[in-house]
Amino acid sequence: MVTVNVVVLAGTVAADPVERRMPSGDEVTELRLSVPEAGRRLLPLPVAVWHATVGKRALKGIAKGDPVLVHGQLVRRFYRSGAGARSLTEVVASGIKKLEVPVAK
Repeated sequence: MVTVNVVVLAGTVAADPVERRMPSGDEVTELRLSVPEAGRRLLPLPVAVWHATVGKRALKGIAKGDPVLVHGQLVRRFYRSGAGARSLTEVVASGIKKLEVPVAK
């Protein structure tokens, strides 16, 4: 059986990226990506960009409202909180690139 888990998304950064340091010392930047869905709705997707994998330089200059291209994998995490067991499906990026906005003439 062959399994493929590849995600390529082009969308707009919905909120300013949040940089965090984990207890292990690893650094991650979390952002929400708005991707157009059928029917003109925007689907907000959480994206985790691990600095050890992608590099901090790839995130330089990316802010709310910027168009970006993200490629990576879908990952589902399970955790416990005060409200009980929860799960989160997110994109773990292996690459991210800020897209150029075409200039109208």
